[in-house]
Amino acid sequence: MPQRRAITGRSQEPRARFAEELRLLRDQRGLSLRALADLAGWDASLFGKMEKGQTLGGPEVVMTLDTFYDTTDKLLTLWELAKADPTQFRERYRQYMALEAEALSMWHFGGSVLHGLLQTREYAWELLATGSLTEDELEQQVDARMGRQGVLDGECAPPFRAILSEAVLRNCLQDPRMWRRQLEHLATVSERPNVTLYVLPFGAGLHGLMDTAVTFLRLPDGRTVAYVETVVNGELIEEVSRVENLQRRYDAIRDAALSPAASRTFILRMLEEAPCEPSTSAL
Repeated sequence: MPQRRAITGRSQEPRARFAEELRLLRDQRGLSLRALADLAGWDASLFGKMEKGQTLGGPEVVMTLDTFYDTTDKLLTLWELAKADPTQFRERYRQYMALEAEALSMWHFGGSVLHGLLQTREYAWELLATGSLTEDELEQQVDARMGRQGVLDGECAPPFRAILSEAVLRNCLQDPRMWRRQLEHLATVSERPNVTLYVLPFGAGLHGLMDTAVTFLRLPDGRTVAYVETVVNGELIEEVSRVENLQRRYDAIRDAALSPAASRTFILRMLEEAPCEPSTSAL
């Protein structure tokens, strides 16, 4: 039975409904995006992306629009519904990848696994194979992940800074030879002029990003967004206050981490120590 269309004719999908309401309110005022930006004090490109459903924006900009349009908290309510919509997880990840491709710089902290831009093919395969994927889906996702790594190549490649918890470097692959190739890859990548790696040793103790991975992207429009990921979920954070809170936690971890030179020595020492015993099948 086909889905029944709403009597209002408006979209019932939360994100689309929010974007539609933003467009409607601006049209009713007869404003261009540039005019709205000048009057409301936010960037026109941000408003454009919000109206196209490409981003939700943060609560600060939504509350500004509620005040500007005199809509009490209507827009904020629609924003909260769109934010809570569980179908948005994949969409948020697609948004993150699009932003990653245009980022001017990237900062990352990994609490348990390596960032996709630092993974070898074998590492990506073993990690993604833990999910419920068919062989074809697994092959496609690994290919896509390897393709993304081109963002760090070339003269115009953005600066990439990654803090790796020691736990990341102790979570070995099943095949010691593949794990050795991954460590060698890290050592090689760390020599690139645009890549800086830090190791956060176990001795640093507890910190503000335990069991969390976070990546900050500085964008051409001056904004910084954060993508926070756990084993089962991911969230693209654009609210200024939340991003700044995460940045303070990140800065504290960087202060506790080994220097880039000492971190490289740490990785090379792990190569010498052969941290993973070969399994019977690997002999």
